[in-house]
This record gives sequence, structure tokens and C-alpha cells, in this order.
Amino acid sequence: MNMFRIIKDLFNMPRSITGEPIKKTLGYIKNEISRLKILKFKSGTKVFDWVVPEEWNINDAYIKNSKGKKILNFKKNYLNIVYHSTPVKKWISKKDLLKRIHYDDTIPTAVPYVTSYYKKYWGFCMTKNQVKKLSEKNYYVHIDSSFKKGNLEMGEYLKKGNQKKEIFFSTYICHPSMANDNIASTALQIEIIKYLNKNYRNSKYSYRFVFLPETIGSICYLSKRLKILKKNMLLGFAISCVGDNKQYSIINSRHGNRLSDSALNSVLKNKKNLKIYSYLDRGSDERQYCYPGIDLPVSGFCRSRFHTFKEYHTDHDNLNYISKEGLNNSFKVFKNIIDALESKNFYPKNKFLCEPNLGKRGLMSTIGKKFQGKNKVTKNFLAYSDGTKNLFEICDTININLEDALIISRKLSEKKLI
Repeated sequence: MNMFRIIKDLFNMPRSITGEPIKKTLGYIKNEISRLKILKFKSGTKVFDWVVPEEWNINDAYIKNSKGKKILNFKKNYLNIVYHSTPVKKWISKKDLLKRIHYDDTIPTAVPYVTSYYKKYWGFCMTKNQVKKLSEKNYYVHIDSSFKKGNLEMGEYLKKGNQKKEIFFSTYICHPSMANDNIASTALQIEIIKYLNKNYRNSKYSYRFVFLPETIGSICYLSKRLKILKKNMLLGFAISCVGDNKQYSIINSRHGNRLSDSALNSVLKNKKNLKIYSYLDRGSDERQYCYPGIDLPVSGFCRSRFHTFKEYHTDHDNLNYISKEGLNNSFKVFKNIIDALESKNFYPKNKFLCEPNLGKRGLMSTIGKKFQGKNKVTKNFLAYSDGTKNLFEICDTININLEDALIISRKLSEKKLI
């Protein structure tokens, strides 16, 4: 798997919701996924209750002391700037500078990630320890940024299947130099696309993937694709923060009863480190996809959920925070969901009246004992394989996870029992 390589390649970029770095990121993704389509929305375009912002780019930013020494240098840490800062070049008093500096009070060594997308403002970010060292009366502040009319851009990939019904994947690509939030999810979606193209070239379902700026990007996308999404989406996932190996987190859809909720709950069933959140704990683009009137069957998936890990939105969310094991385990979640959906027995139906003889087929012991837990699971699977329940529902009913259900389903299929 190349997920960690992709994260390393894309990590050190000052991405925002518009501008050259996000275009460069999309170019990189297109090199990995050649049929990626770039969608563009012009600055000033009204999308529902929002307006597409101008393109913002930044060349340099720093703070100098009276001796001309840079005490803060954006080129060494891309989180040192408030994103979408207006340009400024002037001397300023320490008192006034402190009003423009942001730091994380809980982690003295961390630089926070701060934005001001929709209000003209400029500012810097540094560690609390750095703030304590500011001892001079005046400092020179320099932000070389620019705004211009242009486009908000995003990537869309559609793998057409034998059916028009779609499985939808969405992640955001607008964060600078943070690994878990959210380049890890970009790498994961690329890996899922490659898995589909390798293993399910002639897939049952269609699969749609988007790589976009968070919030405004999903709002723009819905303004363009809502009709077809409402018509064709079977289930979908808003993916973020998938690189650590601590927890598994599900953010259920608004009503908590969609197929996407069922899919994630089945694949993660009985995980000791699973946390299930309601829509009240939403925080990423599931906010838009499940909003009243939109109401798409989309659930959120994270490892440690946004806002819950201390490294979140700081420069401590770096390459050392994520792991190959965490990424691979996140990939397995969606591999199992896809394998289930593409299975010919997604709605298993047994072929016998009364229980079949499992013993003569080597599927259970022929010695009767008091405890036969594994035998009971297979029997339970067959008992609910009536063609009306899908694999996700059976997992919930008989209390097994999707990976085990797939193993049982394959064995029963091999023995021509379903």
C-alpha cells in the first residue's frame, strides 16, 4: 500500500479552501487517479446561502525583532499564519501584536491551526512558549498574501458499475501540513479507488468519490450534483482523521437509521475501541450531506474523531502521529463494506427447507457437546438468510461483525447452501 507515501508527498503544503496549493494537490491526485475530473466554481457564485470566496495565495510571512532576526517564519511552519490573512507589512507594538497572535493554551509546545475565511483579518500562530519569550517593545510583521477572482476547485471520480445505484465517498483537502486531519483520508480514498479498479472492474454498483474543500466545497458540490445524488445514492461516507490507530469512530446520519449507519456498525461491531456518536456530534461534511432537505444516506467515519485528540488542529498532528497500521485498519473497514456490497450474497437466501445437515459438509462438529458456539453462529446466519435481510442487518441481528459474516457467507456459498 502506498498511503504513507502519498501522505508524505502531500504533507508540506500551505493548502486552504482556494488557491494554488489545493490545485497542486488535485494535480497530484489526478496523477494517481487519471480519470479524476476537476470541477470549478467561480468566485462570487452564490451556492445556497453561501458565496464562493476569492482565491487566496500566500508567498511569505514572518515576524522580525529589532535586530532583524526572524522570530517566526511561515516557510518553516505553514501553521504559523492565520489562513486567509490579508497582506500587511509594518512595525507594530508588542501590545498590538499580542492581539493578533493565537496559541494553544493547553499544549505550550504546539502551534494551532486558525482560519478566517469569511472576514478580512490578519494574524499569526505560535506556541505558548514562544509568546512568553516576546520581550521587545516593537516587532516588524510581514504577510505577503493576495486575493483574486478565480475558482474554487475540487476533484470528482466516478466509477460506473452495472447499476446506477452509487456508493459515495467524500473527504476534504483544504488543511495545511496536518497528517491525520486530513491528508490521511485523501490517501485512503485513493487506495479505495485503486482497490475497486483492481478487484471490481465490472462492479455491481457505481462508486463516486469527491476530494474537496471542507464545508464550502461540499455546499458547492451539492449545488451541482444534488439531484443525481438523491436519485442514485445507496449509501455514503464522509471520511476524516483516519490515520491514527487508537479508536474507531462512527458519526451516525441525522436519523441514525440509514444503510450507511448499518454498514459501519456491522463492520465495527464488537470492537472494544469503538465509539458511536450521534449526528449531534457532527463536525465535518456530514453536516451538509444530512441537512434537512438534503437528507442523503451519509455517515461520518474517523479513527479518533475530530476535536477529541489533543493533537487536533495543531502542528503536533504530524507524520509521527499517524501509523501504517492505523491507515491499513481504516482501509479494511471500507474493503469489507465493498466486499459485502459486491457479494452475490449481499441478501443471502438459504436453499433448504428446515436446517441443512452442516455436519456432513464439514461446517460443524458431528459430536454433540454442551458448548458449540461457533456452530451456533453459522446456524444463526442461515436462520436469517431468507433473502430479505442484507449482510449488515444479519450482523446486527446475530451479533457478529461483517468480516466474520463474509467468511461464513463464502463458506456457505461454496457448499451451495445459499
